[in-house]
Amino acid sequence: MRTNSQETTLIVFARDQISSWEPTPEFAAHLQTRWPQVRVLHLIDDAFQREIPGADIVAGRWLRAEEFAAAPKLKWIHSFATGVAQMMYPALQHSSVEVTNAGSVHSVPIAEYVLGGLIALSRRFPDCLRYQQQGRWMQQELWNAPIRPRELCGQVLLFIGFGAIGRAVATVIQPMGMRVWAVTRSGRADPELAERSFSSTKLHEALPQADFVVVAAPDLPETRGMIGERELALMKPTAYLLNVARGVIVDEPALIRALERRAFAGAMLDVTSKEPLPADSPLWKLDNVFVTPHVSALTDHVWERQEDLLNENLARWFSGKELLNRVDLSRGY
Repeated sequence: MRTNSQETTLIVFARDQISSWEPTPEFAAHLQTRWPQVRVLHLIDDAFQREIPGADIVAGRWLRAEEFAAAPKLKWIHSFATGVAQMMYPALQHSSVEVTNAGSVHSVPIAEYVLGGLIALSRRFPDCLRYQQQGRWMQQELWNAPIRPRELCGQVLLFIGFGAIGRAVATVIQPMGMRVWAVTRSGRADPELAERSFSSTKLHEALPQADFVVVAAPDLPETRGMIGERELALMKPTAYLLNVARGVIVDEPALIRALERRAFAGAMLDVTSKEPLPADSPLWKLDNVFVTPHVSALTDHVWERQEDLLNENLARWFSGKELLNRVDLSRGY
């Protein structure tokens, strides 16, 4: 049963006051201005625990099982994240509570990030930066290297997972002339965006043919560790791996071993199995790894898009329409 605006309490929940991933008080203030009849609260920690029993809607990164249990009136959870694995506990999955995520918010910046990463890796920009810091003009050395600078046109770009983010990247990449392939659970992908598609059971057939592999799958029990020793061994010696999904999808010790022996060209990692990445991780020092601190979705427009999406969904909520970015609780994404 949906609520009307006059009887709705919306909690905007921030777990951390200083995180760039958390909503600010101004975010809640904008919502209150847009929806004056709604009771909008911006809460942190203890205040949230006190108020959650009266919440109809909660907007935050995630809700813990014990917090969900303390919210008998709750009807809708909106996550400011794309992945919602942390909320896939039985009580929520078996409830009538609706869950939405921020997949469409993050698809634009992540698509740009992946495009930038593909160009940087193919043209060897990380190596150029290292040489610049050493004051060395290494033109001939770059050309003589086992993996030369190359063009993206004609290269096979394989996506592992082809949801909103994968489709956004494929759309951006089309003018570059890359050949887009996709591995999905069903084995189906939009033929306007993907030249070939494979079911997840055919992953081993697709990997040896890919020049760039982008991990964009959701965090699910069946996807954790799905890129392991065997899968990494199947990659071309000239192939690159980019992970913009979750660190746990790639077996990190196996990845480190493969990179140390240069089994394939290298990796660009925006996510790792433990974040922040520990200072003693070998990934920091390997010269065939480009690490970014989980910033692929973080830009100056991210909270504008978050606000626009939540406002649109609130309008849909109060008018009885289908919510955007609705999570299938039976699948977990």
